[in-house]
Amino acid sequence: MLTLSISLAIRIAAAVALVVVPFGYATAGSNTDVAVGAGCGLAIGVAVGLRGNRGPRPWAGILVGSLVGITAVLAASGPVVVGTVVVSPVLALGVGLIHGEDVLDEVGGVSFSGYRDALRETSFVAIMLALGLLPAIYALADPLIFVAIFLFVPYVALTAGLVSRRTAGWRDTRPPGLLVLGTVLTLAYAVGTLAEAVMEEDPGLGVGAGVAIAGGWLLFQLASTAAFLVAGRAAIMWLQPRLRVYDRLAEYLRVMWVPIGGFAVGYLMIIILFAGFYGTLERFNAGAFADAGVGVKEWLFFAFFTGLAQDYATVVPVSDGARLLVGAHLILSAGWVVVLLAAVMSSIGPKLERIARRHAEEES
Repeated sequence: MLTLSISLAIRIAAAVALVVVPFGYATAGSNTDVAVGAGCGLAIGVAVGLRGNRGPRPWAGILVGSLVGITAVLAASGPVVVGTVVVSPVLALGVGLIHGEDVLDEVGGVSFSGYRDALRETSFVAIMLALGLLPAIYALADPLIFVAIFLFVPYVALTAGLVSRRTAGWRDTRPPGLLVLGTVLTLAYAVGTLAEAVMEEDPGLGVGAGVAIAGGWLLFQLASTAAFLVAGRAAIMWLQPRLRVYDRLAEYLRVMWVPIGGFAVGYLMIIILFAGFYGTLERFNAGAFADAGVGVKEWLFFAFFTGLAQDYATVVPVSDGARLLVGAHLILSAGWVVVLLAAVMSSIGPKLERIARRHAEEES
């Protein structure tokens, strides 16, 4: 079971990184911003994909992790100060996403049903977030991010429990005293640490002013954290019915994988065939194509774009023979799509109907 979970986590993390990292470099360009976005996306994606009462959900983890990562990249590249300000809302968002899945779960009961469960899931997301943000912490040289991640675990768990008290299946009537005490102590530590940092930065401030500034900052942090928890819970409750389509996508892909591969092989052969025809025509009838280059790569690109009915930037057919050859290529490409589509649908249609019938029986 552990091996399967690790394998699933690696697949989710790789897919999220494939989306978030290129987007980050295209948008922000900073290694630090990309590391923050990718770390947040990986952490939340893996957490959502592995947790929930419905079992592992890789597609949900990939999609949610990608959205969170993209949002984190945009926030990190904007005027927001990256570091301790970001991690607690992201931690709360992850817990809210996991809990939102359980709220909608009507199979096998609700797993998120007490303060202990809230603390367990918050700790899990905190560990994932700490692991995901390791590159960002190294790049920022700010180990306080680690402290911030785990500092808010009791508060996020307590808030998640208070928000969830009226959920069906919730068993605790009031929060445990240790959780409340842990929240109070960590928040008091946060105020003291922040006040000390503020007074070191501006020695002219007194103790009262430093504590007031630190308290105001902490209140804003607590409010934003609670807001992100509620927002994550509401977002996944809206998304979950729509994400089920992607959970079932793997079954359809397994059925269609061989026909898709057959189509790709045939289409590639058509491209290679006509690339040879185009090159041969130009070789024995120089000037049949305007601006034609030398070498098979030029003709392969031209054949590829011609098969898609798109103009190629440099090569243009000018002779009658070249235009007739391009027309034959377009007709053959379109015919290949139509014929193979009919053959594929007649072959896999019954299998797709069986999958759809089984899903309908599961929902009824």
